[in-house]
Amino acid sequence: ICQDITVQLDAAGSVTIAAVDVDNGSSDNCAVQSLVLDQTAFDCNDVGDNTVILTVTDINGNTSTCTSTVTIEDAQNPSATCQDITIQLDATGNASITSTDINNGSAGNCGIQSLDLDITDFTCADVGDNTVTLTVTDVNGNTSTCTSTVTVEDNVAPVAICQDFTVTLDPSGTAVVDPADIDNGSTDACGIQSLALDQTAFDCTSPGDNTVILTVTDVNGNTATCTATVTVPPVPNAFKR
Repeated sequence: ICQDITVQLDAAGSVTIAAVDVDNGSSDNCAVQSLVLDQTAFDCNDVGDNTVILTVTDINGNTSTCTSTVTIEDAQNPSATCQDITIQLDATGNASITSTDINNGSAGNCGIQSLDLDITDFTCADVGDNTVTLTVTDVNGNTSTCTSTVTVEDNVAPVAICQDFTVTLDPSGTAVVDPADIDNGSTDACGIQSLALDQTAFDCTSPGDNTVILTVTDVNGNTATCTATVTVPPVPNAFKR
């Protein structure tokens, strides 16, 4: 007499049963000598229903058999293992990662089916530390999660674009140039923080062409420079008297 049973795979992906697990009260008029199963060891390949045969032998060598369904289940969650990473934004201010970038050896007793991240795309708004969650799913639908810190950095310098500028001294013999007068559309994917000139004030000692340097700093501290010519026309004779 057999009975159906359900058993769970262990962390190694295997399980063993004994004949007594399937026996459901087999008997003999002169007593039972042995109970033998045709299959006792199961692994990941056996998940689901398996038919086994129980052979019952009495003390006089007579035998009978019955069949049982052994249902193998895998309820072991995979081990999810994450690693922290640092990524760089590109010139457009974007960066992407995949689950394999975060995975650090996740494993399942019967194998991994999929690795999924809750966040894969990053922009300038994400500069700094970001927490992402990796979901590990094994081949039998069990899941586990782990978290990782994705540090987003912007190391791309802005594009500094200068233009030449002509400034006229005022009656007091001075003139001031603003960085915006020299800037000609400098850009950065994450935004410009500041524009600075190495020289902004000019006077009677500065007639002619003067080379100035414009420093462009983006919101993440990266800088770029370009040069421009600031032309100061000669002071009219009327101003010289």
